[in-house]
Amino acid sequence: MSLLQAIILGIVQGLTEFLPISSSGHLLLIPNIFDWPEQSVEFDAVMHLATLVAVLVFFRSELNKIFKSIITKSPANKEFRRLGWIILVATIPALIFGLIIKLLPENPFRTTTMVILSLFAWAIVMFVIDMILRIPKNIKAVEKINWKQGIYIGLAQAIALIPGTSRSGITMITGLAQGIDRPTAARFSFLLGIPAIAAAGSISLIDILTNTHADFNYLALLCGFIAAFISGFFAIKFLIKFLEKHGLGVFVLYRILLGLILIMLFW
Repeated sequence: MSLLQAIILGIVQGLTEFLPISSSGHLLLIPNIFDWPEQSVEFDAVMHLATLVAVLVFFRSELNKIFKSIITKSPANKEFRRLGWIILVATIPALIFGLIIKLLPENPFRTTTMVILSLFAWAIVMFVIDMILRIPKNIKAVEKINWKQGIYIGLAQAIALIPGTSRSGITMITGLAQGIDRPTAARFSFLLGIPAIAAAGSISLIDILTNTHADFNYLALLCGFIAAFISGFFAIKFLIKFLEKHGLGVFVLYRILLGLILIMLFW
């Protein structure tokens, strides 16, 4: 893998991990455009770690409050303590579904057709929930999210393991459907993604450690890591700021255009 390839794939991974536009769709598109081979397992692992670090750095204040609330058990911090437990419990469905897929001889969902169908299907759902239903948004702080809302979003995150769905996209629209405003839904989506991203990165690292014949390009991995971290950090910052004033319409359009491009390339 060249340095340019590592940087481009790192930028794409960082952006698509957090923007509701499907990382799997772009992993089909980018190698096809540049005629690149599929990226390696070790590169996947490093990219997951980079995006994990990006979200940890961005939400360090919220994570510090959650950690302190669990350690001290102060009544004054009970909302952040509840938030921490909600995140952990709501991660379980995705971990179970991910483990089931991992144990299968072949991922039945990992097909170009599934990616394209998911891009279109969830674009429609996103459009309907965000722009047609216009559900009143009463939850405007992430620590106010309750158990019922958190569990529903956690179940939605499990569905995101189907390629083309977008983890951030499906968790955000599930939050919107339950009366959480856009920026808060995005914040919870990113916080909820921390254990899931960490699990995905750990699984990839285990694959690397068990592959004793792997030949690593450490400079390319480092460049990809830096690119993914920077693009991921600014993707989080951009999306939360964007959603304070705008809806998800531009991402609906983007998903449809991406699906059409993939149809032209593969069908």
